[in-house]
Amino acid sequence: MPGPTRSRTPDRLCAEAVDLARDAAAQAAHPQPIGEHLGVVAEGDRLVTHFFGSRDPGYPGWRWGVTVARAARARYVTVDEVALTPGPEALLAPDWVPWSERLRPGDLGPGDLLPAEADDVRLEPGVLAEAPGEEPEEEEEPAGGRGAVTDVANKLGLGRRRVLSWVGLQEAADRWEERFGPETPMAQAAPASCASCGFLLPMAGSLRQAFGVCANEYAPADGQVVSLSYGCGAHSEAAEVPKPQRPAPPVIDHLGADPL
Repeated sequence: MPGPTRSRTPDRLCAEAVDLARDAAAQAAHPQPIGEHLGVVAEGDRLVTHFFGSRDPGYPGWRWGVTVARAARARYVTVDEVALTPGPEALLAPDWVPWSERLRPGDLGPGDLLPAEADDVRLEPGVLAEAPGEEPEEEEEPAGGRGAVTDVANKLGLGRRRVLSWVGLQEAADRWEERFGPETPMAQAAPASCASCGFLLPMAGSLRQAFGVCANEYAPADGQVVSLSYGCGAHSEAAEVPKPQRPAPPVIDHLGADPL
């Protein structure tokens, strides 16, 4: 059988104990004054909470809640709890966000560590010369020694535990395209694209057909990864160097003789 339902109507004696609740709230709020009585809320059988406004300048919109109660068939009301609680328009701290989600590009400083999570979608397992934690098997060492094989593997990018995944490549390409891509105002006004610029350094890897590195110290993207469709006014073939103009003939000829 279901239990008896509790009435949400405030107990009369508890609801009338406004002065008792006010004294308890004033004692807890001292030395700050309390505001007017804001109302009552029934918390249960013979259990009522009185609310008073808070005038503490550090807690705008907050209110003091004083919970009072009485025993069954008792006529005396007692204070159960006093707490400062936020009201509907209270100024609250923002929801807590993990530091990994608060971090933004450029926040990392000298000495800071930012380890990549094990399930980071931007990375995927790489190809290692040997599985981590395994001892190399006893076998005939190849010509040049095992160290030479490891060096070649590292040069080919095979010595990393994790490499960029397809998601990581796409995110990097989107960032570079947004900063130095064909849709930027600089590229729209450029005389030619970076694909034909002599200051472009080709990249290695799967993005080499779409991006390169600018090596022109006078360009706005010097040292940055740029789209091959990007461009600026510092293009190596933007314009020919102006030829020096021939000086105008002298107004008075000092070399010849003036006719009489």
